[in-house]
Amino acid sequence: MSDTLTLSAETRDRAGKGASRALRREGRVPAVIYGNKQDPQSIHVNERELQKLLNTGHFFNSVIMVNGERTLAKDVAFDVVSDRPLHVDFLRISEHATVTIEVPIVFVDEEASPGLKRGGVLNIVRHELELVVDAASMPDQIEISVAGLEIGDSLHISAVTLPAGATPSITDRDFTIATVVAPSALKSSDGEAEAESAEG
Repeated sequence: MSDTLTLSAETRDRAGKGASRALRREGRVPAVIYGNKQDPQSIHVNERELQKLLNTGHFFNSVIMVNGERTLAKDVAFDVVSDRPLHVDFLRISEHATVTIEVPIVFVDEEASPGLKRGGVLNIVRHELELVVDAASMPDQIEISVAGLEIGDSLHISAVTLPAGATPSITDRDFTIATVVAPSALKSSDGEAEAESAEG
């Protein structure tokens, strides 16, 4: 389960581009906390602290306590040149709120896949799963086994065991997560053999 992250913030009195630029010069990042039937609150956070949390790899699927308020990060705007964070949106949530989050997928048991052992390649269609979960028990990753997969096999969401209480946000189809495909060298030699037999 994801750890709870903590971020200290100060209230932002002035809004607008000029005020935001002045904050960024001081190493602060403008942000807003909204939702949970309360008024939006303009704040600013320490850029270094924020960067540290962004580097954890599970910033978007962890509860973040901002000045004692339970939140989820919904969006971070980055500078296109320097990649510095420019603005953050935090959504207030209650302890057991139902939230939709993106959870990274980790594929395991590759040595137990006959298709991969024969030189097949795991073609990953989705690197993350969008799940609806309880905010108090958000997974930080989903492990999916590829054991038993042959070349040409597909892995669908119906074959995945999700943590208790978690459901996929897409419910209208059994979507593909990964497939085992033949290596391109194998494919091209098959194609050449077919072409030769067609010519002969």
